[in-house]
Amino acid sequence: MEFIPQEIDRYCCTHSEDENDLLKRINRETHVEVLQPRMLSGHFQGRVLSMLSKMIQPKRILEIGTYTGYSALCLAEGLAADGKLVTIDVNEELVNRVKGYFNASEYAKRIEYILSPALEVIPTLKEEWDLVFIDADKQNYIAYYELVLPLVKPGGYIILDNVLWSGKVADPEKNDKDTTLLRELNTIIHADDRVEEVLLPIRDGLMIARKK
Repeated sequence: MEFIPQEIDRYCCTHSEDENDLLKRINRETHVEVLQPRMLSGHFQGRVLSMLSKMIQPKRILEIGTYTGYSALCLAEGLAADGKLVTIDVNEELVNRVKGYFNASEYAKRIEYILSPALEVIPTLKEEWDLVFIDADKQNYIAYYELVLPLVKPGGYIILDNVLWSGKVADPEKNDKDTTLLRELNTIIHADDRVEEVLLPIRDGLMIARKK
Protein backbone atom coordinates (compact mmCIF):
# COMPACT_ATOMS: atom_id res chain seq x y z
CA MET A 1 0.00 0.00 0.00
CA GLU A 2 3.07 2.28 0.03
CA PHE A 3 3.61 3.78 -3.42
CA ILE A 4 5.78 6.76 -2.51
CA PRO A 5 8.76 7.07 -0.16
CA GLN A 6 7.76 7.35 3.49
CA GLU A 7 9.39 10.75 3.85
CA ILE A 8 7.24 12.09 1.00
CA ASP A 9 4.13 10.55 2.56
CA ARG A 10 4.99 12.16 5.90
CA TYR A 11 5.57 15.50 4.17
CA CYS A 12 2.16 15.28 2.45
CA CYS A 13 0.45 14.49 5.75
CA THR A 14 2.31 17.29 7.52
CA HIS A 15 1.13 19.77 4.89
CA SER A 16 -2.46 18.50 4.75
CA GLU A 17 -5.21 19.58 7.13
CA ASP A 18 -5.01 17.88 10.51
CA GLU A 19 -7.50 15.28 11.64
CA ASN A 20 -9.98 16.58 14.17
CA ASP A 21 -9.86 15.13 17.69
CA LEU A 22 -12.53 12.51 17.04
CA LEU A 23 -10.80 11.24 13.90
CA LYS A 24 -7.49 11.09 15.78
CA ARG A 25 -9.23 9.03 18.46
CA ILE A 26 -10.75 6.64 15.89
CA ASN A 27 -7.38 6.31 14.18
CA ARG A 28 -5.58 5.57 17.44
CA GLU A 29 -8.18 3.19 18.89
CA THR A 30 -8.59 1.29 15.61
CA HIS A 31 -4.87 0.59 15.45
CA VAL A 32 -4.71 -0.50 19.08
CA GLU A 33 -8.00 -2.35 19.54
CA VAL A 34 -9.38 -3.55 16.17
CA LEU A 35 -8.27 -6.29 13.81
CA GLN A 36 -6.86 -5.30 10.39
CA PRO A 37 -6.31 -1.58 11.12
CA ARG A 38 -4.83 -1.11 7.66
CA MET A 39 -8.46 -1.07 6.47
CA LEU A 40 -8.81 2.39 8.02
CA SER A 41 -8.67 5.23 5.48
CA GLY A 42 -6.31 7.20 7.70
CA HIS A 43 -5.20 10.80 7.79
CA PHE A 44 -4.12 11.48 4.19
CA GLN A 45 -6.84 9.51 2.39
CA GLY A 46 -9.40 10.81 4.86
CA ARG A 47 -8.49 14.40 3.98
CA VAL A 48 -8.75 13.52 0.29
CA LEU A 49 -12.24 12.07 0.80
CA SER A 50 -13.26 15.12 2.82
CA MET A 51 -11.99 17.49 0.14
CA LEU A 52 -13.75 15.59 -2.66
CA SER A 53 -16.99 15.59 -0.71
CA LYS A 54 -16.70 19.32 -0.05
CA MET A 55 -16.16 19.92 -3.77
CA ILE A 56 -19.23 17.86 -4.68
CA GLN A 57 -21.42 19.07 -1.77
CA PRO A 58 -23.62 15.97 -1.99
CA LYS A 59 -27.13 15.76 -0.58
CA ARG A 60 -27.02 11.98 -0.52
CA ILE A 61 -23.93 9.87 0.15
CA LEU A 62 -23.88 6.07 0.14
CA GLU A 63 -20.96 4.22 1.71
CA ILE A 64 -20.53 0.48 1.25
CA GLY A 65 -18.20 -0.73 3.99
CA THR A 66 -18.20 1.20 7.26
CA TYR A 67 -15.40 -0.50 9.22
CA THR A 68 -14.86 1.80 12.24
CA GLY A 69 -16.59 4.83 10.73
CA TYR A 70 -13.56 6.97 9.87
CA SER A 71 -14.26 7.42 6.16
CA ALA A 72 -17.98 8.04 6.77
CA LEU A 73 -17.16 10.94 9.06
CA CYS A 74 -14.67 12.35 6.54
CA LEU A 75 -17.24 12.18 3.74
CA ALA A 76 -19.92 13.69 5.98
CA GLU A 77 -17.84 16.86 6.25
CA GLY A 78 -18.94 17.81 2.72
CA LEU A 79 -22.66 17.10 3.08
CA ALA A 80 -25.05 19.78 1.92
CA ALA A 81 -27.03 21.50 4.67
CA ASP A 82 -29.94 19.08 4.25
CA GLY A 83 -27.72 16.15 3.37
CA LYS A 84 -27.67 12.57 4.61
CA LEU A 85 -25.13 9.74 4.57
CA VAL A 86 -26.09 6.06 4.58
CA THR A 87 -23.34 3.59 5.45
CA ILE A 88 -23.71 -0.19 5.25
CA ASP A 89 -21.65 -2.96 6.83
CA VAL A 90 -22.03 -6.54 8.08
CA ASN A 91 -19.55 -6.61 10.99
CA GLU A 92 -21.67 -7.02 14.12
CA GLU A 93 -18.64 -6.87 16.42
CA LEU A 94 -18.00 -3.22 15.55
CA VAL A 95 -21.57 -1.92 15.89
CA ASN A 96 -21.31 -0.43 19.38
CA ARG A 97 -17.93 1.12 18.64
CA VAL A 98 -19.11 2.71 15.38
CA LYS A 99 -22.36 4.00 16.87
CA GLY A 100 -20.35 5.55 19.68
CA TYR A 101 -18.10 7.36 17.23
CA PHE A 102 -21.03 8.58 15.14
CA ASN A 103 -22.92 9.77 18.22
CA ALA A 104 -19.82 11.69 19.34
CA SER A 105 -19.75 13.59 16.03
CA GLU A 106 -21.68 16.60 14.82
CA TYR A 107 -23.18 14.41 12.08
CA ALA A 108 -24.96 11.94 14.37
CA LYS A 109 -28.44 12.86 13.13
CA ARG A 110 -27.36 12.88 9.48
CA ILE A 111 -25.79 9.41 9.33
CA GLU A 112 -27.84 6.22 8.93
CA TYR A 113 -25.87 3.11 9.84
CA ILE A 114 -27.27 -0.16 8.46
CA LEU A 115 -26.02 -3.60 9.49
CA SER A 116 -26.94 -5.91 6.61
CA PRO A 117 -25.54 -7.18 3.28
CA ALA A 118 -25.28 -4.19 0.94
CA LEU A 119 -26.46 -6.08 -2.14
CA GLU A 120 -29.74 -6.74 -0.36
CA VAL A 121 -30.13 -3.30 1.22
CA ILE A 122 -29.32 -0.92 -1.62
CA PRO A 123 -32.35 -1.74 -3.85
CA THR A 124 -34.66 -1.06 -0.88
CA LEU A 125 -33.35 2.46 -0.16
CA LYS A 126 -35.24 4.20 -2.98
CA GLU A 127 -32.65 6.97 -3.21
CA GLU A 128 -30.61 8.72 -5.88
CA TRP A 129 -27.01 9.25 -4.87
CA ASP A 130 -24.66 12.17 -5.47
CA LEU A 131 -21.65 10.29 -4.14
CA VAL A 132 -20.98 6.60 -3.51
CA PHE A 133 -17.88 5.31 -1.72
CA ILE A 134 -17.16 1.58 -2.07
CA ASP A 135 -14.68 0.06 0.38
CA ALA A 136 -15.92 -3.41 1.26
CA ASP A 137 -15.41 -7.05 0.22
CA LYS A 138 -13.48 -7.06 -3.02
CA GLN A 139 -15.26 -10.06 -4.52
CA ASN A 140 -18.46 -8.02 -4.80
CA TYR A 141 -16.87 -4.83 -6.16
CA ILE A 142 -18.13 -5.34 -9.70
CA ALA A 143 -21.60 -6.20 -8.43
CA TYR A 144 -21.61 -3.09 -6.21
CA TYR A 145 -20.51 -0.88 -9.10
CA GLU A 146 -23.15 -2.23 -11.48
CA LEU A 147 -25.84 -2.00 -8.80
CA VAL A 148 -25.21 1.60 -7.76
CA LEU A 149 -24.35 3.22 -11.08
CA PRO A 150 -28.01 3.41 -12.27
CA LEU A 151 -28.88 4.98 -8.90
CA VAL A 152 -26.26 7.73 -9.15
CA LYS A 153 -27.47 11.08 -10.45
CA PRO A 154 -25.96 12.36 -13.71
CA GLY A 155 -22.84 14.26 -12.69
CA GLY A 156 -22.57 12.17 -9.51
CA TYR A 157 -19.53 10.20 -8.44
CA ILE A 158 -18.52 6.69 -7.46
CA ILE A 159 -15.23 6.32 -5.57
CA LEU A 160 -13.77 2.83 -5.13
CA ASP A 161 -10.93 2.12 -2.71
CA ASN A 162 -8.08 -0.43 -2.91
CA VAL A 163 -8.15 -0.67 -6.70
CA LEU A 164 -4.34 -0.97 -6.91
CA TRP A 165 -4.30 -3.76 -4.31
CA SER A 166 -0.78 -3.07 -3.04
CA GLY A 167 0.34 -2.67 -6.66
CA LYS A 168 -0.50 -6.26 -7.56
CA VAL A 169 -2.98 -5.28 -10.30
CA ALA A 170 -0.03 -3.99 -12.35
CA ASP A 171 2.06 -7.16 -11.86
CA PRO A 172 1.20 -9.81 -14.48
CA GLU A 173 2.63 -12.50 -12.21
CA LYS A 174 0.03 -11.81 -9.51
CA ASN A 175 -3.18 -13.66 -10.31
CA ASP A 176 -4.87 -14.43 -7.00
CA LYS A 177 -8.65 -14.11 -6.85
CA ASP A 178 -8.87 -10.56 -5.49
CA THR A 179 -6.14 -9.20 -7.75
CA THR A 180 -7.78 -10.71 -10.83
CA LEU A 181 -11.17 -9.30 -9.88
CA LEU A 182 -9.85 -5.80 -9.19
CA ARG A 183 -7.95 -5.85 -12.47
CA GLU A 184 -11.21 -6.78 -14.21
CA LEU A 185 -13.06 -4.02 -12.35
CA ASN A 186 -10.58 -1.38 -13.47
CA THR A 187 -10.90 -2.57 -17.05
CA ILE A 188 -14.72 -2.51 -16.88
CA ILE A 189 -14.82 1.03 -15.54
CA HIS A 190 -12.26 2.27 -18.04
CA ALA A 191 -14.33 0.83 -20.91
CA ASP A 192 -17.67 2.01 -19.53
CA ASP A 193 -19.01 4.84 -21.72
CA ARG A 194 -21.50 5.78 -19.00
CA VAL A 195 -18.71 7.34 -16.92
CA GLU A 196 -15.48 9.28 -17.14
CA GLU A 197 -12.82 7.99 -14.78
CA VAL A 198 -9.44 8.65 -13.22
CA LEU A 199 -7.40 6.22 -11.12
CA LEU A 200 -5.40 8.00 -8.44
CA PRO A 201 -2.38 6.29 -6.78
CA ILE A 202 -3.43 7.56 -3.36
CA ARG A 203 -2.73 5.04 -0.60
CA ASP A 204 -4.00 1.76 -2.09
CA GLY A 205 -5.57 3.38 -5.15
CA LEU A 206 -8.78 5.38 -5.56
CA MET A 207 -10.83 4.96 -8.74
CA ILE A 208 -13.07 7.97 -9.27
CA ALA A 209 -15.87 7.55 -11.82
CA ARG A 210 -18.15 10.46 -12.74
CA LYS A 211 -21.48 9.49 -14.25
CA LYS A 212 -22.13 11.31 -17.53
